[in-house]
Amino acid sequence: MILSLAIVLGVALLAAAVVLVKHRFWPLGPDEEPREDVAEYISMMVGVLYALVLGLALVSVWDTHSGAEDHTAAEASAAHQIHLLSAGLAPAQGERVRADIEAYVSHVSDTEWPAMTEGRPLGSTGWRLLGRVRAASQVPADATPSQQATVQETLAQLSVLDEARRGREADAGERLSPMIWFGLIVGGLLTVAFMFMFGVERSFTHVVMVMGLSALIAFTVLLIYQLDGPFGGLMAVDPTPFTNTL
Repeated sequence: MILSLAIVLGVALLAAAVVLVKHRFWPLGPDEEPREDVAEYISMMVGVLYALVLGLALVSVWDTHSGAEDHTAAEASAAHQIHLLSAGLAPAQGERVRADIEAYVSHVSDTEWPAMTEGRPLGSTGWRLLGRVRAASQVPADATPSQQATVQETLAQLSVLDEARRGREADAGERLSPMIWFGLIVGGLLTVAFMFMFGVERSFTHVVMVMGLSALIAFTVLLIYQLDGPFGGLMAVDPTPFTNTL
């Protein structure tokens, strides 16, 4: 991070030094006009590059948010299927599987979700509860062919649940790189600042243009901020699929 910022600052300072040297040793002649088209080209390139940074950040957080929704839905659906399949097991085994999967779902919705919202680690309790479900879902020695088939389907749903849980944990820890946030903030300031460098005959038109651009940039950055934490903020993924499971 520090090295990257140093490189960016070094490139900017080098460019500034070249411009100062040019103005010091090769100033404009008395008959030469300032090149306003060069300034307009630079302003346009800043806007284009900033649009690329905005697009990259928005796509990144949107993919993470969508992935969190998919993993949550898949995990809750697998838990629901396991709960339903427990009816096809032997009475004692089925009761144990139902109790264990209900304990797991309650832990996810009541304990893990607030932790993800606040950015705290989830711990290992959820995995231990999932291990109890797996231990209760083994094929007993006296199982009938129908019960054996139900156990196999239960174990298959457990594999789906396990994979979805791993994806949810990874989504909870996904955040935009500080370098991208640096580019979003500095790029936005530069883009708005360049709007003041060109004269507009009507001051009201100039004000509207600057206000509109500033508001659009602020809205997009705030949208990225809200989507950056998939389980927190105004657009957070909620535990509704789990609370509706049982």
